[in-house]
Amino acid sequence: MNIGVLGAGQLGRMLALAGYPLANRFTFLDTTGHPSAGIGDVMIDTDRKHLEAFLEKVDLVTYEFEHLPVPLVQAIEEHRPVHPSSEAIRICQNRAEEKALFDRLGIPTPAYRLVESAEALEAATRELGAPVVAKSVTEGYDGKGQAVIRDPSEARDAWRAINHPRLIVEAFVDFVREVSIIAVRGRDGEVAFYPMAENQHVDGILRYSIAPVPDLDDSVQHLADGYIRALLDELDYVGVLTLELFQARDGALLANEMAPRVHNSGHWSIDGAVTSQFENHLRAIQGLPLGDTSARMPTCMVNVIGREGEAAEILALPDAHLHRYDKSERAGRKLAHVNLLAPTHAELLERVRACAALLPEAPEPRFSFE
Repeated sequence: MNIGVLGAGQLGRMLALAGYPLANRFTFLDTTGHPSAGIGDVMIDTDRKHLEAFLEKVDLVTYEFEHLPVPLVQAIEEHRPVHPSSEAIRICQNRAEEKALFDRLGIPTPAYRLVESAEALEAATRELGAPVVAKSVTEGYDGKGQAVIRDPSEARDAWRAINHPRLIVEAFVDFVREVSIIAVRGRDGEVAFYPMAENQHVDGILRYSIAPVPDLDDSVQHLADGYIRALLDELDYVGVLTLELFQARDGALLANEMAPRVHNSGHWSIDGAVTSQFENHLRAIQGLPLGDTSARMPTCMVNVIGREGEAAEILALPDAHLHRYDKSERAGRKLAHVNLLAPTHAELLERVRACAALLPEAPEPRFSFE
């Protein structure tokens, strides 16, 4: 089967690497003019004149990132199956729509307000109680398009800095940790859940994900499973879906945002799970049985950001697996990730710290269960 992928970055690259053993072929449609997949058949279509040629090559279509023109995805759906659907993209592109969906399905979120002016932003900051985080309703990712407001007097500067006509303002959460739940739903409605991961972000960019979380009560995992299942069923979803959450001190889970695709916090599954998120996404969209999502052993994903370390030193670590994206170095750019495995979480943390010491400017790993 020739699978069309909208986007041509590292997520598409990893989808292809997972799909070749299944005799899949891949055609990427890049609308940015800067593809980095370095694999498969890449079609650059910055002027939107090559869609017909793309459709002639592929049997079905998926995507590696959600910041796509919804009309483009809807147009493709008229000719080829698209999984996940354009409706999933439409909702995930708009934080207001996303929060409304969470509210409708009874999935708790931090307190929030929608604002359309600097004055309304200042009022919302006072109402929710500073500090708050203000985010553009659309287009923001990896910390872009947002600002932390620590005093209502900072609201006007934040409004100008974000420079977007509509913002969502969220109250800060007194959370124990940031976690994510990844699940996959097949075309027949079958659902499989991965163990939850604990995530450490720095400046809005994910740096570490560890799974399974050793002190996570089964009831919390089941709660997250229920939330993401509700989303999957409501959207009649096919493929991998990710839900990022805050775990509060009382054990409650508050939804932050969802992503309708394979996700950075699931990269650990390439080496640490029986079936990776990438293979399971491809199984789902092709109507194949889903694979086992259980963890082989404790695993941590370490993102390599901005500058790479020495590959030989990293690979000398016990049970270390380096996944490079073949990208040039640039501040803030995701260049690679390292998956580290160990029989126990204590041994795993030692390996994670040893790996971080080999990466330029890597932050200190910190996890809630230590």
